[in-house]
Amino acid sequence: MLLQLPERVYDRFMTVSHAEGSVGMMSIFRKLMPREDRFFEMFSKHSKTVVAAAHALDQLLKGNDVQKNCERIVTLEDEADDVTREVLLAVRRSFITPFDRGDIKDLIQSMDDAIDMMHKTVKTIRLFEQVSFDPLMQQMGGEIVKAANLIAEAIPLLDRLGANAHRLAAIAEEVTRVEGRSDELHDQGLKDLFLRHGASGNAMAYMIGSQLYGELEKVVDRFEDVANEISGILIENV
Repeated sequence: MLLQLPERVYDRFMTVSHAEGSVGMMSIFRKLMPREDRFFEMFSKHSKTVVAAAHALDQLLKGNDVQKNCERIVTLEDEADDVTREVLLAVRRSFITPFDRGDIKDLIQSMDDAIDMMHKTVKTIRLFEQVSFDPLMQQMGGEIVKAANLIAEAIPLLDRLGANAHRLAAIAEEVTRVEGRSDELHDQGLKDLFLRHGASGNAMAYMIGSQLYGELEKVVDRFEDVANEISGILIENV
């Protein structure tokens, strides 16, 4: 069955299409048709869930209610998974999306990867029954909160890419700087572990500590992946 466009939309589409030629016709068509804007609501809901998980991780690394905050992260990860499924279902069902379907899928999955990595960190903490954490790990928790807040700021701005392009680019750059600081903390942490446990031959303490440092670093890496997805959307649409 042929798609029947409203006459006003069809006239606008044909006028712009003749002016621009065949190149970019689908992009023009996308801009003329009504958009499915609930994607932004779902993105924001997911990002708020990730921020809440980042705060819980930061608190448990400080030794505050470790088990309670572990449980909270597990619950929040389940909630984030639900939102991710909603987004992927909406991508399949929506005729017009605010930007490319592949970009929507990659964006929400990269966001979900960040909270999944927090959940993996919680599994390690529980497995090895950790209740206290190195000061450098605690600093990494602070960097994770910064990265989560930056992404949460960026997500609503995607609704108006052109108007918000400058701020979105700045946020992506700041997330990269946060990732760089986290890398430095990770390296310092491994060195500290070696100095404290290497000479004494406490291989288990070194192994557990290095695994936690590695997982915390990967949490921030996943936020950088989100920032890279946002940068890619900017390049394609602005």
